[in-house]
Amino acid sequence: MTYVIRPDSPEAMGPRYRERAVVPARTALLTVDMQNADCAAKVRHRKLDPTPENNGYRYFYDRLEKMVIPNQRRLQAATRKMGIENIYIVIESLTKDGRDRGIDHKASQMHYPRGSWDAAVIDEVAPEEDDIIVRKTASGPFGTTNLDYLLRNMGFDQIIVFGVLSDQCVENTVRVGGDLGYLVTLVTDCCATYSQERQDFSERAIKGYCRQRTADQLIAELADIAKSNSGSVTAA
Repeated sequence: MTYVIRPDSPEAMGPRYRERAVVPARTALLTVDMQNADCAAKVRHRKLDPTPENNGYRYFYDRLEKMVIPNQRRLQAATRKMGIENIYIVIESLTKDGRDRGIDHKASQMHYPRGSWDAAVIDEVAPEEDDIIVRKTASGPFGTTNLDYLLRNMGFDQIIVFGVLSDQCVENTVRVGGDLGYLVTLVTDCCATYSQERQDFSERAIKGYCRQRTADQLIAELADIAKSNSGSVTAA
């Protein structure tokens, strides 16, 4: 049997293949770990001692407050308008005592009990009534939950990813998503970690697994798609 390489295939297009625009009907937006334990307003606004040890927290909370959360809200609104599925991923134990947690979370003493305030998504970007929430007890959702099963059941082969931390759970989601065959779009200014250096390094490190866009760029792309679809319907 001869293997035929189509003009629109990854082999023919090379890295340009990753740069293709989203197809709304085949795309899901994954919001990663935007939960009360780390991102809630009362956590972001808590008083920190003016010591070097808290520099990372100051940077993180400032980026969340001024950039990340406002951009996430805008992008969630734009994707919902296009009919793109919004799926939320949170760290939440399946049990009250956390006996189901992954080894790393046990060793890190990270435990957000089932149904707790810590595990809930922050109010600013909260799920709507029928949105899916995927609960994980390790860094990445693909290896520890039924996320891949859900996405494939719903016919999605493209994912938009944002959240925290950029160089941990978000990066894990992007890398494994790419390995599993999803076309991944990372929204860089909808993510945060504990320093600009870490943010920049993470973006450079995962360029081969995703295309990278700002919120403004992706919102403009969605607007262009909506306009094109509207024109097609009118022409028909």
